[in-house]
Amino acid sequence: MIPRYSRAGMAAIWEPANRFRIWFEIEAHACDAQAALGVIPKAAAAAVWKRGDKPYDAKRIARIDAIERETHHDVIAFLTELSEHVGEKARFVHQGMTSSDVLDTCFAVQLTQAADILIADADKLLAAIRRRAEEHKYTVCIGRSHGIHAEPTTFGVKLAGHYAELARCRRRLVTAREEIATCAISGPVGTFAAIDPAVEAHVAAKLGLQPEIVSTQIIPRDRHAAFFAALGIVASAVERLSTEIRHLQRTEIREAEEYFAPGQKGSSSMPHKRNPVLTENLCGLARLVRATVTPALENVTLWHERDISHSSVERVIAPDATIALDFALARLAGVVDKLLVYPDAMKANLEKLGGLHNSQRVLLALTQKGMSREDAYRAVQRNAMEVWHGNGAFLNLLKADKEIGGFLAREELESLFDLGYHTKHVDTIFDRVFAGA
Repeated sequence: MIPRYSRAGMAAIWEPANRFRIWFEIEAHACDAQAALGVIPKAAAAAVWKRGDKPYDAKRIARIDAIERETHHDVIAFLTELSEHVGEKARFVHQGMTSSDVLDTCFAVQLTQAADILIADADKLLAAIRRRAEEHKYTVCIGRSHGIHAEPTTFGVKLAGHYAELARCRRRLVTAREEIATCAISGPVGTFAAIDPAVEAHVAAKLGLQPEIVSTQIIPRDRHAAFFAALGIVASAVERLSTEIRHLQRTEIREAEEYFAPGQKGSSSMPHKRNPVLTENLCGLARLVRATVTPALENVTLWHERDISHSSVERVIAPDATIALDFALARLAGVVDKLLVYPDAMKANLEKLGGLHNSQRVLLALTQKGMSREDAYRAVQRNAMEVWHGNGAFLNLLKADKEIGGFLAREELESLFDLGYHTKHVDTIFDRVFAGA
């Protein structure tokens, strides 16, 4: 991922220094387990830790890269460089193991590290949404379906819906982390022919993983597909809230907008512009994250016990998806936290159609008074269309309609235009969303 959309903590997970450190710990813990079983000398395991446990700085990484240019094999290059530090006892390293034991177990560690950051990101975003939802719990605005005025809601209820969705996303991240946190130290085709299962159990425990139930030469890729699918769903939730903010910032609506900092510029040619650039950016990043889901699904089907077709895919999609989503969640938390909200504009937009948002309530009242639903719908719609064409206020037209007047008195019609009717269950919705949160 390019630096523009990278945050240091997530990017560091995918740096060579972290990868090689995890590889070293896998090999060193495996040596400890092998020594405990009497397969290798305890002095050999001790030597690996004593002589090999050094930072993977630029010099060590450059040496590994140089060896790989000759061997064309990354794990062999790593083991060769390690042997240069450990010495003669390095011959006991990697006993009974295959490269994928190292690569897949390391990948599991990296993905769990990434998941931990994403879960923390989600927590910060949820906290920001909850704060703003409670702030605007009763800030009434028009709800829209198909982009057209429907019935009133509140801005707090809007945000509560996004909170509930992102809370589900957080749970999906937790589940994805649990599913991906598996270790495979089982040898060339997963049969443990040359290595005791106790080694796998020991390494897994040391790294905070669970032993893979059945590995072939690799950890089954359905686990990874589920992980990236979860990231894709989170990205879609990010995009949905971002899209809502973008719509509300449109000049014709202007009910909310991104914070516009002093000195910020919106256009190189038009000094008046205040564009929703952050949320537009988030919609783009969401597409990028979702684009990693299909390759992850296609990685599930490999030849026999394994092939390498998944490897190049994962080297690209894992850093890109996790770094982009980390950036997106953090950016969206900032957008929500500083979002500018305009209750007066919400009220003006609500009243723009002269009370048409009460059409359902009038319809129901007429049916309660004895008018058939078909006749009631026709009568209400007849007056509503006059309002659409600018020919009067809805309540006044209803009062003047003789057919409607035969069922509802003027005072009864006026009572149907009470805004509190639409907000009476806001507390119930908030209790559902935030109870126990």
